[in-house]
Amino acid sequence: MPYGQLEVYIGYARGLDDQNWLTDMNPYVVITCHTEEKKTSTASGEGEDPEWNDSFLFTVTRGCEEVHIKMMDENTFQDDDFIGETTIQLEEVFREGEVGATMYDLYKDDENCGSIKIGLTFTREERDECDEDY
Repeated sequence: MPYGQLEVYIGYARGLDDQNWLTDMNPYVVITCHTEEKKTSTASGEGEDPEWNDSFLFTVTRGCEEVHIKMMDENTFQDDDFIGETTIQLEEVFREGEVGATMYDLYKDDENCGSIKIGLTFTREERDECDEDY
C-alpha cells in the first residue's frame, strides 16, 4: 500500500441534469478519499456548466484505494439536491504518479447525468516498515 499525498484537481463539469425549474443550479463537489472529505466552493448560478479550477490535498494511508466524487446543488431554504456521482480507482495514479485531467461521467440512479474534469497527482512518501502500524 503506497503512502503519500494525493492532489485532486477539480476543473469543471459539463452537461449536468438541471435540478431547478426556475433558477440556475448552484453546484459544488464533495471529494472523499478514505476518511477525509473536502468540498469545493459553490459555483453560484453557473447552472449546467460550472467551473471551479480548485485543487485539494489528501493524505494517502492504508485503505485509500479510490476517490469518491459527489456533486450537489446548493439550496437556500431546503436540503441540497443530489446531482450525480462517480468513483475513481487510484491504482493508475499510484503506479504512474499522475493522471492528467480527464472527463469522468457522473451517474444518478445508474443513468449518466453529466461529466466532470478531474486530474490526479500522487507524491509517494517512503515509510519504515514499523511506521505501517500507526
